[in-house]
Amino acid sequence: MIMRINWKAKKLDDACNVAYGTRVVNKRDGGSVFPVYGGGGATFFMDEYNRENCMVVARFAMSEKCTRFISGKFFLNDSGLTVLPKSKKKITQEFIDYQLILLNDLIYSLARGSAQKNLDLPAFRKVEIFYPESLSEQKRIIKILDEVFDKIEIARKNTEKNLQNVKELFESYLQGVFLKSINKCEGVRFGEIMELLTDYHANGSYKILKENVELKKTEDYAWMVRSTDFENNFKKDKRYITKKSYNFLKKSKIFGKEIIICKIGNAGKVYLMPKIDRPCSLAMNSFLVRLNEQKCLSEYVYRFLNSQNGREQIESRILGTTTKTITKNNVRSIEIPLLSLKEQKQIVKKLDKLSEQTKKLEKNYQQKINDLDELKKSVLKKAFSGEL
Repeated sequence: MIMRINWKAKKLDDACNVAYGTRVVNKRDGGSVFPVYGGGGATFFMDEYNRENCMVVARFAMSEKCTRFISGKFFLNDSGLTVLPKSKKKITQEFIDYQLILLNDLIYSLARGSAQKNLDLPAFRKVEIFYPESLSEQKRIIKILDEVFDKIEIARKNTEKNLQNVKELFESYLQGVFLKSINKCEGVRFGEIMELLTDYHANGSYKILKENVELKKTEDYAWMVRSTDFENNFKKDKRYITKKSYNFLKKSKIFGKEIIICKIGNAGKVYLMPKIDRPCSLAMNSFLVRLNEQKCLSEYVYRFLNSQNGREQIESRILGTTTKTITKNNVRSIEIPLLSLKEQKQIVKKLDKLSEQTKKLEKNYQQKINDLDELKKSVLKKAFSGEL
């Protein structure tokens, strides 16, 4: 980092104190007044607090956003930590806070572990921080950053509101389409239009190759489809089972256009399988639904299940509190407004067109939000290289 003259560089441990949070559990310590934070969002509430208006750094179970400012009074558990200057006569708290935001990516790179990433504390303490010796200069920079960040935050909130409006517009149209369908025809039970509903899957008894493994002959393996693949647009590394194991499977083979419904955990979430170019099988914790093409279109049923009426029916059938689940019989009992195939095709065509337009707008607004985040980073880099 390029530094202006009269700026100091020190290891974090030499300039600041690292204060860990306190281990608490909801069953023993829970209350109702102050939110409990670790390295992420609030988890439960307590009747006492140990922090107020400060920057928190994730210590355990780190995510890519591992630094965040939390406003108001709250309780910090042992999954997070705070950084305080040893001498406020040399460096202000606000200057440290802004610098921690800039160092977010560096701090995340110090995470260790695979299943759960935890902060390498000795390495964190050795991170260098930079600051001007003059407190008035620190305050001048802080004032500029406050003003710029306030404007960026206003722009971000407006953009997020526009993004939400676009999503709500599509939801409103979707609801209206199926409300007309419901009023126009009698509903049929989901079970009456299925060819197959199964949760038979490739489980742990089959050989599963770990993610990131290099496949010497990809044609010898079949891909295991999981619900997370849909969430990540099928871009992340995939799990595979041997073709030999795949050939034993009869009820979980996927050919494309099937409906996938999560049965445990994220119960009731509905996906539509896209076209595929290799052998695929259903992974654990999901139902595979293959529909009678003489009666209905998968795209039509998928859209209905994600409409307000469809979601309400699914949610009313979900069981459990800690671990939520939905059963086969409950899936079969969902009522679908079954129009003629011609009418279904017309609805799907209209919804696909509107969905495409909506996604373009969402993409544009999301890009604006990303640009604002990058602007924040750019301003911070200039601030801490002495360019403001």
